[in-house]
Amino acid sequence: MPQANSPRVRIQDVAALSGLSICTVSRALRQLPNISAQAKARVSDAAAQLGYKASSAASRLAGGNTGSVAIIAPTATAWFFARAVEAAEEVFADSGYDTVLISLRNRPSVKRNLFGDLAGLAQRVDGVLLFNIALDEAETAALAESGLAVASVGMHGVPWDNVGIDNAEAARAATNHLLELGHRDVAILAGSETGAPSLVTASERRRGFEEALAGHGLEIDPDLVIDAGSSIEGGRLAMAKLAKNRRMPSAIFAGCDETAFGALMAMREFSLSAPENVSIIGIDDHQMSWFLGLSTISQPVADQGAFAANLLIDRLHRSGLPNPPSSHVLDTKLIERKSTRRRR
Repeated sequence: MPQANSPRVRIQDVAALSGLSICTVSRALRQLPNISAQAKARVSDAAAQLGYKASSAASRLAGGNTGSVAIIAPTATAWFFARAVEAAEEVFADSGYDTVLISLRNRPSVKRNLFGDLAGLAQRVDGVLLFNIALDEAETAALAESGLAVASVGMHGVPWDNVGIDNAEAARAATNHLLELGHRDVAILAGSETGAPSLVTASERRRGFEEALAGHGLEIDPDLVIDAGSSIEGGRLAMAKLAKNRRMPSAIFAGCDETAFGALMAMREFSLSAPENVSIIGIDDHQMSWFLGLSTISQPVADQGAFAANLLIDRLHRSGLPNPPSSHVLDTKLIERKSTRRRR
């Protein structure tokens, strides 16, 4: 049986064995309120079988001397970041760490100033949790060499612990859902990358879309590929462009749910609706997706934040010990609602 807190045993393993979410497992392991006795028993049994024990808050300063960690996000207001950051903050607070939330406000100058003074940041915090930050090679190297403990969510090829989903697989599943409903004329409304090697979410989702089409013997139609960013307004403008200047497809894959929301708004402006005129699917399972009846690929947003926070705490407690960086991919699943239907 693995030794307690062995690198081979993570909170993800306990969650998988218990059948509960990472957030629930994290709270149960720390004996927090509002967790049922049944859930606590399942977590306890799973942890015992795996030889896992939660890190002790009493040893929180083993890897540093401030008792604080920084959470860095592109923006503090977008739904994904707000939900994931809140889950991470709860884990840090329950483990005795203070958090410093740093929003880059989607401004390159803010990011340049922050990563240009990592020594100053290291005086304020012991570790850093990054959420989908576009770093160039120099910034990645500087952070890795800063002496700070680092973990991230949604990043690619980084030399520290990372948690995310398989974005290409999520896009393949979304597109295949449309194709399996008989649609062959499928558009994509999605974002584009900044060129930073640490962030490939949009390009991976584009790749998954293309692979799904290729798997059904279909080619990409350039007229049905629209850069929509990852916002409601971007989706609205992209859908308007499609409706006004290009031909209307029978189905649309939106790179995220908020883009799909904007597309649904634009459809109403053109007296269209889903799925009567166009089937549409997104990725996320945003809290409004159920209300709007949007089919989507659900990703565990809060669990990614909680899992990454646990990884960072574990790394702080193991400061100076051999602990190679790890990459963790969490599952996604198709949620079929009323915005998609079989092509007539």
